[in-house]
Amino acid sequence: MSFFKKYKKKFVAKLRQLRKYYRYKVYFPKKYESYCNQPVQENKVLFLEMRFTTLSNSFQYLYKKLEESGEYDLKCSYVQFNFIRGREFTQRVNEMLKELATAKYVFVDDASLILSSIPLRKETVAINLWHACGAFKKFGQRGTNLELKTDLATHAQYNLVSVSGAEVRPIYADAFDIDLKKVKALGVPRTDEFFDKKLIEQKREAIYKAYPELKGKFVIIYAPTFRDEGQGRSQFNPKIDFDRLSEKLLPNQQFIICPHPVMKNDIVPKKYDNIKVVRDFSTNDFMFVSDMLITDYSSVIFEYVLLKKPIGFFCYDLAIYDRGFYLNYPDDLPGEVYENQEQLEEFLQDSENTKLTEKYDTFIKKYMSGCDGHSCERLAGLINSYVGRK
Repeated sequence: MSFFKKYKKKFVAKLRQLRKYYRYKVYFPKKYESYCNQPVQENKVLFLEMRFTTLSNSFQYLYKKLEESGEYDLKCSYVQFNFIRGREFTQRVNEMLKELATAKYVFVDDASLILSSIPLRKETVAINLWHACGAFKKFGQRGTNLELKTDLATHAQYNLVSVSGAEVRPIYADAFDIDLKKVKALGVPRTDEFFDKKLIEQKREAIYKAYPELKGKFVIIYAPTFRDEGQGRSQFNPKIDFDRLSEKLLPNQQFIICPHPVMKNDIVPKKYDNIKVVRDFSTNDFMFVSDMLITDYSSVIFEYVLLKKPIGFFCYDLAIYDRGFYLNYPDDLPGEVYENQEQLEEFLQDSENTKLTEKYDTFIKKYMSGCDGHSCERLAGLINSYVGRK
């Protein structure tokens, strides 16, 4: 690389850094302040969606619950931080700030650079419905790649963080560096669907319509997490001989691979009658037609235990995988760990593998005690009675 090109690259990187600093430290705070000349609307509830163009499942159930009451002015604001840039980004954030300036309640389900960049009005209550249940991999100031100062500012303005169980409250308080009193085990709204029999049946029927061959079968879903190696998170190549696995599966078993959304490769090299990769339904939806879950280090286990179905952990890279865990891995897991394909196949062929152990119930009590089908009800009831503002 020539001296000129090297200098130009550094200059462009520095220019982007300065532009970002100006946006978040100067422009956005001033823009927000300009919108604060209007009073806060007491019944206005704002959902900040920063990953998708529609409400994520973290918000959908609660939105519906509040909508049914007819008492609230519900607003949604969307800014896909990882996908939009330039003028569109600035315009979207401006619209979000305008809505935020007059909102009484604002819900987020992830770290929000917007909340960290503005002096939120004292009348506004900020509630985080963290997108993951329990506490698996480390996050917040214990697992983020942000500078500590930035990470602390990201979470400093929360009035409440709703979590899945009482025993994980201290973990979230520490990860976000907030007062433990602000972290409450009110549950995770999206887990309410695991107790909604009518909704579960609707989702089952939709999947059976798309995959009629699964009806009456013993459905095993394989939901692995991504890896930070090789060609990056988009490529997932598990140490599985699929020809052999197909032969070893019992006649009534179907092995359904539910890839993490970041995985883009084919995973399975060819077609099999009893092994499929599915991407047209969410992993959560497929849980409802499944009889067993196989995973590794994924937080899908927290929702899955609510169905009281067996879980096996296929961890062929256990010796080298290290992203930092909160739970005592593997002793706290609601199932056994299998480090090679032979062990996994023996588990799948074992007629005793559907029996749940005492570890299973212990896991639910420890991590999911607040998820009982009434999370939205508790949060909706809290909105009018909330008194813990700063």
